[in-house]
Formats: sequence, structure tokens, C-alpha cells
Amino acid sequence: MRFLLTNDDGIYAKGLAALHQELSKDADCLVVAPEVEQSAVGHAITLFRPLMVREVKRNGSFLGYAVAGTPADCVKLGIRELSEQPVDLVVSGINMGGNVGINVIYSGTVSAATEGAIMGVPSLALSLDTHRDPDFTFAAKFARKMAAFVMQNRFLNCLALNVNIPALPEEEIKGVVVARQGKTRLMENFDKRTDPRDNLYYWLAGETQLSADEGTDADACALNRGFITVMPLHYDLTCYKAMDELEGKVRDHLKL
Repeated sequence: MRFLLTNDDGIYAKGLAALHQELSKDADCLVVAPEVEQSAVGHAITLFRPLMVREVKRNGSFLGYAVAGTPADCVKLGIRELSEQPVDLVVSGINMGGNVGINVIYSGTVSAATEGAIMGVPSLALSLDTHRDPDFTFAAKFARKMAAFVMQNRFLNCLALNVNIPALPEEEIKGVVVARQGKTRLMENFDKRTDPRDNLYYWLAGETQLSADEGTDADACALNRGFITVMPLHYDLTCYKAMDELEGKVRDHLKL
């Protein structure tokens, strides 16, 4: 099997290294990842400049390719150009910090997995819910289990699974649940500053907060309760429940 590994934290990120070490036990793993951190770039792709690619080695051995682009760029290049054989699974991560709720839209980690699904390859996005002193050991082991699960369930071919893992000791994790995307989002504020030449600039800050009306079946709530969450994602953004009413309103009020 050939797995394509990527992330949005950059090719030298510890989470990616842990993922590569564990998944290499079961598959031939090719790393194609951004050369620098690309957190929160969403599903951006590069159109107006060339994508520079360079080989990366670890301990003298070939590891993969560093790309001067986004996570979605890496998946496109990895599948179409850089892998000498068909890719069976795209795995993105292990991200430092959870990817839940509305924040999923901004996530480069999740977007890399979604790009894999768009290209017809089953995909995983994996995140560890902490930004401080992460221990990726259990998360990497669980990633291996998830990869095997996806390979055994071919109905997942056109889906991306967004997996969030609590930053808890293994014995304190309560289980695994399938969760829906909730409304949790980053509550932004901007730190207003002035540079030495008196030019004004702003630094985005804030923290992720649970929505007041969040249901217990939502991803962030389950993650906070100590469960690993698995959320199926699809790139179809259509709001189907609004289709019929919208069609009637358009027909009645927007006649040409």
C-alpha cells in the first residue's frame, strides 16, 4: 500500500514525524508537506507562482518532498506527480490543536484530507487537542488503527474523516464516537499595534469557545468529554434543506 502523508504545520513538524513512524509499519509512506507552517490557510491552492519542490532527508535517508505551497497543493502534487504508484490513502496531521466546529473550514489539515477525497482517494485528518507539550504517541497509534479501518471499508472512498483525539492519557479516553460538526468557533479579537515607522497593524488573537446552544452530539462537546471524535466530511456544501423553499421564492420574486 502507498500512503501519502501531509499536514499544515510544515514538513519538520513532530506530529508528522510521529505519524510517519507509525504508519510506515503497514504501508509505504510518502511525505509531501509544506516547507513552512500553513495553519489556517483552508483549501487555498497556488495559481500565480510556481510550486517549488525539494527533497528532504532525515538521518541521511529520503523522507519526502517539501513544497512551497499549501496543504491542498501538496495533496494534488503528491497524487498526480510525486508518487510513483497510486495512492491508497491520504493522511493529514497529526495537527497540534483540535479541528472542530466552524474552525474546520479554516483548517489546512482538514482541507488536505478533503482534497484527497475530491481526487477520489479516501482520506484522514488527525488532530490532537492541545497546543502545549503534545505527546503524539497514542494519537499516532490510533492513526494506524484508523488507517486500517478505512482500508477495510471501501464505502469511505469519497469521504474524508476528521478525527480529533483528546490530549489525555490513553486510559482516560472514554471511547470513540461519530460526531457531527458543531458551531464552535474562534472568538476573534485583534491586538492593535504600531511598528517602529508608525504604521498600524493588527495581530489576530482569540480562543475557541463552545457555542451556547451546542448539542451534546457535536464534535467539540464529545471531545471535551474525553471521547475521540470521528466526523465524516464531504466537499458538497449545498444546504439541501433550503433548496425547495428557495426555489419557490426565486420563482415568485426573481422573475426575468
